[in-house]
Amino acid sequence: MIMLTKTQMNLLSFPLPDLEMILVEGGTYRRGDENSEYEVERPVQEVCITSFHLSKFLITQALYEVVMGENPSYRKGKQRPVEKISWDDTKSFLEKLNQLDIVRETLEKQGLIDYHFRLPSESEWEYAAGNGKYSQGCIYAGSDELKQVGWYDENSNSETKPVGLLQPNELGLYDISGNIHEWCEDDWHDSYKDSPIDGSPWIDAPSRAYDRVIRGGTYFRSAIHCRPASRIRVSPGTRSYNIGFR
Repeated sequence: MIMLTKTQMNLLSFPLPDLEMILVEGGTYRRGDENSEYEVERPVQEVCITSFHLSKFLITQALYEVVMGENPSYRKGKQRPVEKISWDDTKSFLEKLNQLDIVRETLEKQGLIDYHFRLPSESEWEYAAGNGKYSQGCIYAGSDELKQVGWYDENSNSETKPVGLLQPNELGLYDISGNIHEWCEDDWHDSYKDSPIDGSPWIDAPSRAYDRVIRGGTYFRSAIHCRPASRIRVSPGTRSYNIGFR
């Protein structure tokens, strides 16, 4: 989850479990992968991103329990990412989180009264996964060696892992590649043709599309699905043991 921001504070911390927000400075990047075998990752386009704060960790079961009073996850563990979360469930979580007194009080102390949490657009997510304006062109989020930064089919023992065990990317974001897929705000589209180039979510109107976008790869899929450019379509009502959010 993200917060659009004008403050240049690198880290926003909240007195809730595992809720820290990393500054992702705005910039321009090339979205997609022109060398990919997947048509859905093209055409490659230049996209301009506004600065925002993104959750340092995947939303953990500990944080989800505090906000929602329940834990739907298949593989339990306070520091593991919450899963079996639909896109619709993320909306309920974000609504409650934004209304918490402790959240509003923390934001007010930072002079961020009008700020709120929301899901990232897939452009914002991909930009952050690729290390934003500090990109080194890594294959995965922070490294060319996936085992350094991500849990996938070759190192996960077919299960989710507690967040933050491997190396973060250059921005300090953990588990962007692998562990579990992450919901984005966008409706699904089969290519980037006619998509927004300002980083905003691509939402169909007047009615929303049937599917949404997930990103990031997961603990039981191969490395190719853990690239920042990889994208998958899923129904917003899906509750799967390999999908959560950030």
